[in-house]
Order: sequence, then structure tokens, then C-alpha cells
Amino acid sequence: MFARNVAVIGTGYVGLTTGACLASLGHSVVCADSDRDKVDRLRKGQVDILEPELADLVADGTAAGRLTWVTEAGAVFEQGTRPVEIVFLCVPTPMGAGGLADLGVLEAVVDEIRTLLPPDCVLVTKSTVPVGTGDRITQLLDREDVAVVSNPEFLREGTAVHDFLHPDRIVVGSARQDAAERVAALYARLGAPTVLTDGPSAELIKYAANCFLAMKLSYVNAVAELCERVGADVVDVTEGMGYDRRIGQKFLSPGPGWGGSCLPKDTSALLQLADSADFEFRLVRAAIDTNSRQHKRMVDKIRLAVTGSRTGSLSKVKLALLGLTFKAGTDDLRDSPSLAVAALLRQAGADVVAFDPAVSPADDGLPLAVASDAYQAAADADAIVVLTEWPEFRRLDWPRLAACVRTPTVVDTRNLLDPSALAQAGFSWSGVGRPARAESPPGGHLLTGSATASR
Repeated sequence: MFARNVAVIGTGYVGLTTGACLASLGHSVVCADSDRDKVDRLRKGQVDILEPELADLVADGTAAGRLTWVTEAGAVFEQGTRPVEIVFLCVPTPMGAGGLADLGVLEAVVDEIRTLLPPDCVLVTKSTVPVGTGDRITQLLDREDVAVVSNPEFLREGTAVHDFLHPDRIVVGSARQDAAERVAALYARLGAPTVLTDGPSAELIKYAANCFLAMKLSYVNAVAELCERVGADVVDVTEGMGYDRRIGQKFLSPGPGWGGSCLPKDTSALLQLADSADFEFRLVRAAIDTNSRQHKRMVDKIRLAVTGSRTGSLSKVKLALLGLTFKAGTDDLRDSPSLAVAALLRQAGADVVAFDPAVSPADDGLPLAVASDAYQAAADADAIVVLTEWPEFRRLDWPRLAACVRTPTVVDTRNLLDPSALAQAGFSWSGVGRPARAESPPGGHLLTGSATASR
């Protein structure tokens, strides 16, 4: 494989993973970020993102000289003796008005670097962008000697490095075949299937994939509610479904809803795209509606466990919430279903105290109290509510927790815990889509293909 000179603009979750992993593949990578303090920390090998293996790759690439850092996008073209050949745009594209992605930062960067790009350079959008963004960038550049390529990422938080280095597929889209092949060649060592297509198709692949996963998650949450109504066990139902190779085991665990930095944004963006094309995408809209309803359903489940009625008052009820991040293995709170449920509980008058292994009690940006450990959170609680599937919660001293709480009740919205072990500790337990006295499934199945394996 021929090593390339690569620039990555933006060192957020996607950009930092992209830069570090490309450097680990032997490419020479310069990363730019406007946050000077962050760049100083990265130069020292300090990574703010909670992501396995990422800090080691950053430190190794920096020490080897394959990974360098600058504080201005234009400065990436001043590094090294050979010109930059490929530039990745990895800047934020948050949800804007009406659900469309806000391309303000992306377009500002393009404007900043358009005259600095070397001839025959390739400009790559790695950020998730609306269909047609590649054409828009081509117009903004107004340079026939620079090709624009779409190369969407498919990284899950908590496994991003593994996903990058062991991808299911590489997707590259461009109107120029030669440019697409140059980008695809960066990943040659990985041996993954590669889809070479046009720009709009590559951009749509990312949205279509994420929205399909969102629909799958909403579907299994709906199946779990049906299981409760007819007396079936969702663990057995999804196990039986998952052995079908057309369906698979992943994204078949019910929970309090899906969230994170991608699925809410991407489902809204796809709806906006469909509306602009005069197409009513009812399946995606139903998935979003089902997800919003799931938050309220979890609150009703908590009401039932604490008061004996789905309409009972939660005023002055104290609840210990275990888990705030949108999934285990990350410190990301963006669009977390845990926070959505917590907000509804507080609106209902409940006194909530939370604990999360990745959230500091000193974080004053949260609208609720955060304890230093699970036992402090559980003190005098009327119930413990599991909202994130951190494996650490399985290893808690549940007899000790039984002595902490006012009422030994657990509402397990992730079906994470062993009901038999909790019963031995003196707790009543209720899960999602499971009988009240469900047996623990064999082989730790509860975390296999967890619904929160998404971004």
C-alpha cells in the first residue's frame, strides 16, 4: 500500500478516530482543530473522548511522527515536504431548524480552504451530510482540479476504533471514479468490501442504514410491549427471531428508547429529505413516534412498580437512576433516553438522584443530582431504575443496596440484571417485555446484540 499525505479537519469523535486510525495504517496525517487547548492536549497524547484504544493510537501516531496537530484548517497545507493529497472534512453537522443538518460549519471550512487546496487534491466529506451536499461543495469550491468525494463513517461509540479497523464495508461516492478509487485505496489494508458509487447514493446509504436500525429498535420495543400484554417473554421471542440470518441478533434488545448523536438527527434528516421529494416516509415517522412514546411508557412502568398503578402519583417519590449516558461504554449524553425519562419523572414530581460510571458528580450542566456511587444514589430510594446497560451494574452488591433503599424495588428498563439474584437479595423486579418473575436467560444473552450498540 502506498502511504498518502492526509489532512483531517475537525477532531471530534469522527475526526479523531479517522486521523488516528489512518495514521495507524501507515499514512501521514495532520489534524486541525480550532480549539487550541484541545490541540495542546492531543499533542501530549491526552484524549478527552471515552473510547477504547483511541488514546493509545493517538499517542503512538504522535510519537512516530505520522500524526501531527495544528490549530487552523489552513495550516494543514503547511506541514511536511509533500503536498496534502486527501482532505477529510469531519466537522459538526448538528440538527438544525426543521430537522435538517446544519451545514454552517462545513461550508465555512470549505470557504476557508478552497484557495489553499493543492491541484489534484481530493476533498472528502466524512461528516454525515444531507443528500446533495457533495454537489453543493463542488459549487462552493468552483475548482475543476479538486474532486469532491463522499466517504460516510459507520462508527459506533464505544467500539469506534474496532469499527474503523474492521469495517463491514467501505462506501465511497463521487462523480469522478479516479478520485473515489484514491480514497478507497486508503483502506486497502483492511480488506473490506468496497462500494464505489455516485455522491448522492453514498450520502443516502448512511441515512438509510441508520434509519433502518432506528426502525428495528422501535420495532423490538413495540414487540416488548405486546409481550407484556399477551404474557410472552421478549427475551425468548427475540432469541428465536435472531437465529434467522435474515434478521440477526443485533439491535433486538428492548430498552427505554434509542438516542445518541446519530439516530435522532439522521431520522429527522431523512424525513426532511423525503418531504422535499414529496414522499411521505411513514415507516421512519412511525419509528420516531414509537421512540418518543417509549420514554413515557418507561415512566408508566415505574409508576406501576412504585404505586401499584400506571396513573399513580410520583410526587415526592425518590428514585435512584442507574445510568445517564445513551449507551454503555461512552460518556455521551446527547439525546440520551435516560435523560428523557429522568425529565419526565421530574415533571411528575419525583425526586431523582442518578449514578453513571462515566458522569462526574461535579458536572454542573446536568438538570439533576448525580451521586458518586450507586449506593449513595440508592439511599432511602423508593425504587432503583436501570436506564443504561453498564455491565458494572450487574456486579453491584445488591444485598447492600437492599439495605440502602426505603423500598426494595427495581425497574430494569434494559433487562440487564439477573431477576433470580435480585430476588435472593430481597428485591422485587420488573423488566421490559418480560414476566414479573422471569428467569435469567442462559449465557448472558441479555447483552448480546444490545439495542444500544448503535452510535
